[in-house]
Amino acid sequence: MIKLGIAPIGWTNDDMPELGDQITFEQCISEMALAGYKGCEVGNKYPVHDRVLLKHMLDIRGLTICNQWFSYEFSSKSFDEVKSNFMKQIDFLSFFGAKVIGGAETGNSIHGAYDIPLPKRNIASNEIWDKLIKGLNELGKISFNEYGIKLSYHHHAGTMIESISEVDRLLNETDEKYVNLNYDCGHFYLVGEDPFLAINKYISRTSHIHFKDVREKVMNEILKDDLSFLMAVKNGVFTVPGDGDIEMKPLAEVVHKNNYQGWLVVEAEQDPNNANPYEYAKKGYKFLKNELNFWDNETSY
Repeated sequence: MIKLGIAPIGWTNDDMPELGDQITFEQCISEMALAGYKGCEVGNKYPVHDRVLLKHMLDIRGLTICNQWFSYEFSSKSFDEVKSNFMKQIDFLSFFGAKVIGGAETGNSIHGAYDIPLPKRNIASNEIWDKLIKGLNELGKISFNEYGIKLSYHHHAGTMIESISEVDRLLNETDEKYVNLNYDCGHFYLVGEDPFLAINKYISRTSHIHFKDVREKVMNEILKDDLSFLMAVKNGVFTVPGDGDIEMKPLAEVVHKNNYQGWLVVEAEQDPNNANPYEYAKKGYKFLKNELNFWDNETSY
């Protein structure tokens, strides 16, 4: 069963809180529901410290939490500290019935820096890789065995795992029972990888999907001018499916034909002052349904 969700990052941005600072939590989730989505991820305006209130506000709009980003930071923190933070988030997600936890290793990343060009990321040492692999296996085992929640690692531009070869290493060295992939076509495309090759390769190990599109003209300008990931977002490198230059239909066909079971989430961070969040959420939803044949509760292609 495929379910359609959306991330709040089109309304408010966790890495750049000034984007969407004027938008309320209530506006965000109301527009998600109005656009047609049934699930959402978690953003910085969500009242996460009052689960009962948060669940009520989502329930009355027909929404549920399907995933939340987690920053692993094995490269800069102890395993016990990462585990403690992870368990708090797993407990939170379990309350809402979520079945995946996303996120990436961010301790040595540049994706949150304004002034470091995207190609100038740090390359992780074997020591950091070993810490990450061991940590993911251990946390994934706990989350799956005790909570039924799959650890879905998000490859991400500007972090230690962004390329196909790096995702290969991640999946080859982790336990397939406990560590899966949060596939994101936009991030593969942004770092020069083929998102079609990637989804064909990884669909059987994918437990969460982000669909976003990329404006190639903006991407080329970012690379030419040596700008950062955050500046790429501000300049509009990402948009909703069907509004950019990625060929989305071949990707959708792979998802359908492999009987993917899970959430397919529109995650397209833009400056809401330049791209009306509701308008783009609706545009993305219509494209998923009308052009890519994704319907909530579908079981086959």
